[in-house]
Amino acid sequence: MNSTNSNEPLAVRMRPKTLEDFAGQEHILGEGKLLRRVIIAKKVPSLIFYGPPGTGKTTLGLIIANNIEADFEYLNAAFTSTAEVKKILAAAKSKLNEKNRKTILFIDEVHRFNKLQQEALVPDTESGGIIFIGATIYNPHYYLIKSLISRSIVGQFKPLSDEAVLSLLKRALGDKENGLGGHKTQISEEALKYLVVMSSGDARKALNSLEVAVLSTSVDNDGTVIIDMGVVKESIQKNIFYDKKDDYHYDTISAFIKSVRGSSVDSALYWLAKMLTGGEDPRFIARRLVILAAEDIGNANPFGLVMAASCFNAVEFVGMPEANLILAQTTIYLACSPKSNSAAKAIGAALADVENENTREVPGHIKTHAKDYQYPHDYQRGDQGGYVAQDYGTKKKYYFPLDVGEEKKLKAFLESL
Repeated sequence: MNSTNSNEPLAVRMRPKTLEDFAGQEHILGEGKLLRRVIIAKKVPSLIFYGPPGTGKTTLGLIIANNIEADFEYLNAAFTSTAEVKKILAAAKSKLNEKNRKTILFIDEVHRFNKLQQEALVPDTESGGIIFIGATIYNPHYYLIKSLISRSIVGQFKPLSDEAVLSLLKRALGDKENGLGGHKTQISEEALKYLVVMSSGDARKALNSLEVAVLSTSVDNDGTVIIDMGVVKESIQKNIFYDKKDDYHYDTISAFIKSVRGSSVDSALYWLAKMLTGGEDPRFIARRLVILAAEDIGNANPFGLVMAASCFNAVEFVGMPEANLILAQTTIYLACSPKSNSAAKAIGAALADVENENTREVPGHIKTHAKDYQYPHDYQRGDQGGYVAQDYGTKKKYYFPLDVGEEKKLKAFLESL
């Protein structure tokens, strides 16, 4: 079939039909992996696939249906009612009883189902009336009920490697039956690699953008479609996959904070840019910087906390997009500051003692209106100011200042006492 005679997008036409042709996801489909074993053995339980778009979730569902000779019913949870699901479940049960033919019910965007809709699937997954496959971009442990997860194999899909996407593009250009092989196309390696990079591991995005480039470009006198960088830049737009409520959210803020803590200023700026481009709440980022300033910089640079707190107030006052500048300045300052977690360790140790030991009584001489209290200002000691040794409730040491930045002054002061 020539590609110009099909109304289906290139990504659909180029879907692999067998497990051997499936690209990527070796961590769950490699030799010896559980998911691969159950597919080959044709003993497929209910499955839940999650991960970014264009990584093969629906395609693998179709491959499984083909491999076990089952009917494939596709629904999108965003446009599906419970009544429609129940109708398919009833038909699947009849086919199984009358023809001994299994049905795969593939529900895309399954996270959109509410709790009651999800519970409607449980009896049939339990009895084997259907093979349920749910697909979502979100971590199912946050969105799906436990009874559904416990009956399923959960597989996380990851973005395809650049090599895998490039291979798919080249295969599509040469495939005369389903791909773009019916066109005489000339595309530079540079343009192909640009498509790969901008697709961010999304095979569907890469293939459909390639199709747009080929079909929207006029042929030259030789009948050749010439695809250059200008054409591909118009055919694909950068799409940041960043979910503000899921693993991507927490993983990215983790990378950001760890980069600041590790004084890797450029890495910190990169992760900051990714979060801001993905639509992250700038106040969330600013709050995390306030915490970091106290936890990881502390008294090595006390001004870091002042800077971070000012950043939070300024971000709230100014808003986006100018908040980018404030967050960037604060990120750079904190990443370039000396680091000390001695304050965090000190309060952690003190909290542990309060939690695990008997609560100590306040010594009488430091209670309210105590007569035996020695007022430190009455005991001046040169550069140390007012100081007198007396019992303040514990002799245990919690704070161990480092010889770093401004904190070394605190260390010297305490040692002088």
